[in-house]
Amino acid sequence: MQMARRMSADENTDNKGGVWALDQQLDQPMDEEAKRLRNMYKEKKYSTLMLLQLAFQSLGVVYGDLGTSPLYVFYNTFPDGIGDPEDLIGALSVIIYSLTLIPLLKYVFIVCRANDNGQGGTFALYSLLCRHAKIKAIPNQDQTDEALTTYSRSTFGEQSFAARTKRWLEGHALMQSTLLILVLVGSCMVIGDGILTPAISVLSAVGGINVGHPKISNGVVVLVAVVILILLFTMQRHGTDKVGWLFAPVVLLWFLVIGGIGMFNIWKYDRSILKAFSPVYVYRFFKRGGKDGWTSLGGIMLSITGTEALFADLSHFPVPSIQIAFTSVVFPCLLLAYCGQAAYLMKNSNNVIGAFYHSIPDSIYWPVFIVATAAAVVASQATITATFSLIKQALALGCFPRVKVVHTSRKYRHQIYIPEINWIVMILCIAVTAGFKNQNQIGNASGTAVCIVMLVTTLLMILVMILVWRCHWILVLIFTGLSLVVEGTYFSAVLLKVNQGGWVPLVIAAAFFVIMYVWHYGTVKRFEIEMHSKVSMAWILGLGPSLGLVRVPGIGLVYSELASGVPRIFSHFITNLPAIHSVVVFVCVKYLPVCTVPEEERFLVKRIGPKNFHMFRCVARYGYKDDHKKDDDFEKKLFQSLFMFVRLESLMEASSDSDVSSLLEQQTKQSEDGLFCNSSNILHSDVDQSIASVDSIVPDDSPLHSNNITSVPASSKVETDEIEFLNNCRDTGVVHILGNTVIKARRESKFWKKIAIDYLYAFLRKICRENSVMFNVPHESLLNVGQVFYV
Repeated sequence: MQMARRMSADENTDNKGGVWALDQQLDQPMDEEAKRLRNMYKEKKYSTLMLLQLAFQSLGVVYGDLGTSPLYVFYNTFPDGIGDPEDLIGALSVIIYSLTLIPLLKYVFIVCRANDNGQGGTFALYSLLCRHAKIKAIPNQDQTDEALTTYSRSTFGEQSFAARTKRWLEGHALMQSTLLILVLVGSCMVIGDGILTPAISVLSAVGGINVGHPKISNGVVVLVAVVILILLFTMQRHGTDKVGWLFAPVVLLWFLVIGGIGMFNIWKYDRSILKAFSPVYVYRFFKRGGKDGWTSLGGIMLSITGTEALFADLSHFPVPSIQIAFTSVVFPCLLLAYCGQAAYLMKNSNNVIGAFYHSIPDSIYWPVFIVATAAAVVASQATITATFSLIKQALALGCFPRVKVVHTSRKYRHQIYIPEINWIVMILCIAVTAGFKNQNQIGNASGTAVCIVMLVTTLLMILVMILVWRCHWILVLIFTGLSLVVEGTYFSAVLLKVNQGGWVPLVIAAAFFVIMYVWHYGTVKRFEIEMHSKVSMAWILGLGPSLGLVRVPGIGLVYSELASGVPRIFSHFITNLPAIHSVVVFVCVKYLPVCTVPEEERFLVKRIGPKNFHMFRCVARYGYKDDHKKDDDFEKKLFQSLFMFVRLESLMEASSDSDVSSLLEQQTKQSEDGLFCNSSNILHSDVDQSIASVDSIVPDDSPLHSNNITSVPASSKVETDEIEFLNNCRDTGVVHILGNTVIKARRESKFWKKIAIDYLYAFLRKICRENSVMFNVPHESLLNVGQVFYV
């Protein structure tokens, strides 16, 4: 069914009169329903032993990329050779203080604290800001969502600096759009880094073959690297659950090996290299090097690549475990590794190409080569996983087309696999490896991506410090100044290498940015159209209990993005077909700017209109780390919530206010013991189970217990009849009614808008997965209702 309707931004079917007031009374927010869902989340407290264990495990997930940087840093810093030993000491000094200022001070001790309930990355920072200011482009939130456990936010006075900043952001649409663009740019650069890191890590590790056997050509090294990359990406669909336990030991062994080799080389070759810890040599490096020294910063920048992955891959590791791992293992071992290579190069300056492998003692060369290759694979896996996770977050926030998300582990929900993205990243990664064939140009490309991500993180952190942490403006200024001085210096250096490979991440990021921004733009326009074209609830109820139609047995689930009001597809449906199901449930599945929504707080149910209409609304709320497609029991949980709502509604109507308060207090008390009656752990497949579920949360002597409800037999009978009626309708059949809204640009629209809507967005909708697949709707139970709107 198709319906063409021309809509303009100022059209609104809800007139500001009596009908509008009646609508507000008939379809009020779910405040009361939200209040019944009690706060069940408790912050985990970890023992010292558990923190040490998690710190060990974090090595394999978080620090693989940062740990493999010594494979290629000095070669990319001095691609034309080392002219003067003083330049080498100066470069080492810059590396030491870069590791201290960026990964250690900024990320490990400051940025990691800005996590969203354990989740890191640009989208996590954006979600934090969306909860503290109304800057989300899709306005599908209401006050009921703010009662969520994970919807934590700070409060501040009206005259505070934070309040003024909040009002400034909310009052300027341009700043909100700029902030979104900033987030998308940072995310696209992370994707670009996810393509470049496997290329440079594996190619640098496999390059040890060439050092050990000089007769082997570079073409063979590239071929071996491509084969490893193909195997790595091919294995992604199987997940890392079975081999993931090896990651931490491999990376720990790698850090111990490079730290030990570094100590050996310092002792054997040149102990005077330790004077690089003096910041004086940083000044001398820039003074002596001039433009060449400035340009070499692009190579030194690679020593801190992986830092952005450190924040993006926080996953389920608590911040203290990240800090313990970095300060006790990663940081000292990296310093020893770089100092050891520099000491070796002081006596062997001609071996700057493949400096890491040249500095390995001959007796342990091949064992170290094997460990290096394994560590490079682990580092690549970490960036690939981070790319999958970022795409999943973008998908949930309406910034990426619908793609297939496969959960590769039943135990760890964060282990996902996205086939389309996997093959795209693999093709691009192989193209970069085979196209450049050397570490230098790939290193330039990687440095550009990393530097831009760091700048984006700094700009987002400024707002987080103001709105979330409510820091004094002087502290914000100090953080901003130090970060921008260091990162701005690096950024100016990588710009000089755009024509030497630095253009690669810019092109990749530009392509992904166009996809993400156009999809988000189209999604916002479609939501605005549905908001403006929703049907008046008063009109629906004016049709009477039968809605002016034949009510056929069964339940109709009408899916919509609207959390209030009746979607246009419903009126279009009943206008063209003179029949509707006996029970109608308007289902809204919406994602909120939180990392996750606890199962106990996921579903909100309310009744629409009088009881004899048998119309309900159910809002299913998810966070950007949740996946309703993985929720195989979505339909069952929805009906569980519906039956529970009917039962509680009847009890609340039949009992006094004190009895209801007693019930809610009992719910709160038992929820703390894990006994809270909710849609995720109680089955309501029939009437007896529904009654028993309520009896389980009230004392035997309570007037709300089914054995004691004798004073209101009529109400109890009505409630029992309705649940039985719902069960019969469910047994008859459930039909999923989905809207297929197509938007097109108006004829008088600007040229860029026509390109974005009629071609790019339409193409993305055509190739992405259907809504029915994302909702796990059986094909035989699906009914699509089509609409065409002009924007």
